[in-house]
Amino acid sequence: MTAVTTDERIVTGNRRARTGGDKAVEATSHALLFIWTIIVIVPFLWVVLSSFKTTKEILASPFSLPAHWSFDNYAHAWTDAGIRQFFLNTVIVVGVALVLVMLLGAMCAYVLARFTFPAARFIYYLMLAGLTFPIFLAIVPLFFILKNGGLLNTLPGLIMVYVAFALPFTVFFLFAFFRGLPDEIYEAAVMDGAGDWRIFFQIMLPMARPGIAAVAIFNFLGLWNQFLLPVALNTDQSRYVLTQGMASFASQAGYAVDFGALFAAVVITVVPVLIVYVIFQRRLEGSVSRGTFR
Repeated sequence: MTAVTTDERIVTGNRRARTGGDKAVEATSHALLFIWTIIVIVPFLWVVLSSFKTTKEILASPFSLPAHWSFDNYAHAWTDAGIRQFFLNTVIVVGVALVLVMLLGAMCAYVLARFTFPAARFIYYLMLAGLTFPIFLAIVPLFFILKNGGLLNTLPGLIMVYVAFALPFTVFFLFAFFRGLPDEIYEAAVMDGAGDWRIFFQIMLPMARPGIAAVAIFNFLGLWNQFLLPVALNTDQSRYVLTQGMASFASQAGYAVDFGALFAAVVITVVPVLIVYVIFQRRLEGSVSRGTFR
């Protein structure tokens, strides 16, 4: 009876504590989130709406509905503007780079987190330093490295740069996940005669799946929207990625821009990112951890 009374007092105290300031903070947070949602969604909906309109309709009445709902702008952007080739190049570059950076990053983070050797701390902090290094300072060295290696203006060269660009973040993110895995499982696998490669691929890697999924989403978003690296290191128009193609499409017509096709190209560029995020958004919940070397 005393325990029940105590519990009731605790619940009552919590209810009384959530008054005044807490409600004000909650209401303010919801209001700010609502405003931010409107700021994000309304421009995108306007772009989608404009992608079905002609340039004349967009300039005459930007917020009106299209007179005729047609996919001509999408067909024009996909074929005549070259978005199809840019899209294919982007899928190849980002897809291959993402697989490589996730594999190499997971292996590096696993070794740093689970094994002790003299250079471990140095390598870890070197990876952290890579996160703070401004990317524009590496453009000139990367240009000459790719040029001397015969990889300038090629998709393999761009893939290598993308992998190097995303590797420090991947290692930093996954370090905490492998660090937190129980030692008992590793020791049991060793007792059963499993080698290091089998332990990593069949035991440890599946256990770190939430962190791998989360960092894969972040890397996909960053690489898909990358602009500075391809602009500086990939000037062959036949090998443009989407960000380059969009900039070229917007500027090549001068003052006679086909805004309807341009907005359709924007939708084509954004939709894959939205699809990936919607599918894997639950993987992000509870997956962000602080990477620290202990």
